[in-house]
Amino acid sequence: MTESDELYAVADFCLIPMGIGEPSVAEYIAECHRILEKTGLRFKMHGYGTNLEGPWSAVCKAIGDCHAAVHTKGAPRIATDIRIGTRVDKDIAPGTGNEAKVDRVMRILERDGQVPPQGQPATTAASDTLIM
Repeated sequence: MTESDELYAVADFCLIPMGIGEPSVAEYIAECHRILEKTGLRFKMHGYGTNLEGPWSAVCKAIGDCHAAVHTKGAPRIATDIRIGTRVDKDIAPGTGNEAKVDRVMRILERDGQVPPQGQPATTAASDTLIM
């Protein structure tokens, strides 16, 4: 890695709108989804957050843009847990960071004669963008 190379970030974040006066946060998370769709970054929403990957600065900007959009929608406070991984010991093709991790585990399970649980694909298509 050279000094001019930007780190490739594989992130998982959980954005929690607070003080909204209702138990459901779905409307706010849908707003975040709209923001992420515009970034061009690979992401996948899941029950308790979102996997997001791309250049470090773009990933951090996308999470910040989600905060701004959710505040604009009316949330007075937001708490976000963020976990970001980077690596420089091997090249990661853009958009494959999370998928490669899941694929590796599935290959181990297959090698050991085990099958993934029903409904759990070994890989995830780029169009599968579900956020919670």
